[in-house]
Amino acid sequence: MNTIAVTVTTLLGGLALFIYGMNLMSDGLQKAAGDKMKKVLEVLTRNPIMGLLAGALCTAVLQSSSATTVMVIGFVTAGLMKLPQAISVVMGANIGTTVTAQLIAFDIGDYAWVILFGGFIMYFFLKKYEKVSQIGEVIFAFGMLFVGINTMGNVMKPLASSPVFTHLMMQVQDMPGLGVLLGACMTLVVQSSSATIAVLQNLAATAGPDGVHSILGLTGAIPILFGDNIGTTITAVLASIGGSISAKRTACAHVIFNVTGTLIFIWFIPWIAKFITFISPKGAEVAVISRQIANTHMLFNVTNALIWLPLIWLMVKIVTKIIPGQDQELAHDQPIYLDRHVLDRPLFAIHLASRELVRLLGIAKDTLVQARKGFMKGEKSYYEKVRHNEEVINNLQQEITDYLASILSAEGATSSQTQSIAHLMHVASDVEHIGDHCINIVELAEERFKKKYIFSDTAIAEVYDCFDKAFHMVGDTQRALAEGNVRIAGDVLRAEDEMNKTEMRLRNSHMQRLNQNKCSPAFTVTYTETVHNLEKIGDSCRNIAEAVLDNQDSSEHWDSEPVEA
Repeated sequence: MNTIAVTVTTLLGGLALFIYGMNLMSDGLQKAAGDKMKKVLEVLTRNPIMGLLAGALCTAVLQSSSATTVMVIGFVTAGLMKLPQAISVVMGANIGTTVTAQLIAFDIGDYAWVILFGGFIMYFFLKKYEKVSQIGEVIFAFGMLFVGINTMGNVMKPLASSPVFTHLMMQVQDMPGLGVLLGACMTLVVQSSSATIAVLQNLAATAGPDGVHSILGLTGAIPILFGDNIGTTITAVLASIGGSISAKRTACAHVIFNVTGTLIFIWFIPWIAKFITFISPKGAEVAVISRQIANTHMLFNVTNALIWLPLIWLMVKIVTKIIPGQDQELAHDQPIYLDRHVLDRPLFAIHLASRELVRLLGIAKDTLVQARKGFMKGEKSYYEKVRHNEEVINNLQQEITDYLASILSAEGATSSQTQSIAHLMHVASDVEHIGDHCINIVELAEERFKKKYIFSDTAIAEVYDCFDKAFHMVGDTQRALAEGNVRIAGDVLRAEDEMNKTEMRLRNSHMQRLNQNKCSPAFTVTYTETVHNLEKIGDSCRNIAEAVLDNQDSSEHWDSEPVEA
């Protein structure tokens, strides 16, 4: 194999190790962060400043601005986040991604194998201690990341003696536009600005002929850095394809944010380089330029975010003008919150699945209302509404279950997350059972009115009271699931006990009326089976409430936003 082929394959191999290490570190950090990452979700929609901080924190943990942006686009598509908040989170994501460059700038390459081995011991041999294993995974990945950097750095050193390569670097220094284009193309191909910035840091740390100065120089590296920031927006653009108009606008805002920043900063490269040199550590250029690039990366994204933060309203107007129109109302029988772009991020995928289940419980609650009206009034329209809703519930239950199974297939879930997924699958099944019992009630109602059974006023009042108890149980169950509220879940359990007693009391009351010839034996089955189906709805609510309570014992929670009772 000739020298060029060896250089290229070694460079690509080092890049592959770096990207794999970065992804593995992202997974480990997310697992180790556990419920703390859930807190980030709680501040995403508050205000632009909190959105900026949340975006930066998420990206610092996920080690990928693209991952955060894709997640945000999924939340916008699902209606969990408005466009202004989404834009602020995306701006924060650009700040968060600068953490990776800062880590790379630390000169710890000589200890890469030690770090790798130490992490390996913790990761592979201490699996029974889940948190220790997760931290070990992060350390192992961190070491692998630096092994990849070392590999790329070693293969780049001989490039300094290549006249062709030296000439190309001189052109980049003289033509900033070419550097921007080069950086953008590199990131478009690799799909990771962190990876291409790592390559840039290694390249810039390669000494020129004098052995002191960088072959590229800071002024040559800055435009490539700008291009890297532009190139990373392609991931958001791809994720928005097929999404809502708001999702497309979020991706467009990401592009505008990085492009406008480049168009502003590119005219001040010499002054930026002087400022960065002043605030960065002193020493030979090749020894400090990696840190200088990391500081430039941070300066660019922080300053750009501070410029745009008070102008989010203007960004919204711009993207609305570029991408006109309104989002179509999502179909009632289709999933609203499930987004397959975030399946490899179990924490967020579980959050979306729980939101869909809360919505499903809302449909079940409406189905029960229609069933009650149908039983009391005997109108065909209510029967049709119940049957339609029950079909919707069945379809959504299948979609949610498939989505939860896909999270498991992605193989990124912790044991506690796997337990949460199992709970949610059971919840989906119990909601589907509520729909089935409503169908049973409708069939009993049809029989009642077809055969003209006349219930006594007492019997009607008893059935109505039972309906009312079931309705409030379903509403409380929905709130308990939405909020992860232990108190409300406990109320559901107590209400279910009361529902069991109510069924026994109503059966006994009906028997007494039969003995006193106040009710006809002909509609005994209709009466008792209606009450029994309402009691079974209570059982399903109890199962869901128990799932909420059981989930509090794990480190992950899938609570959502509060809902109206």
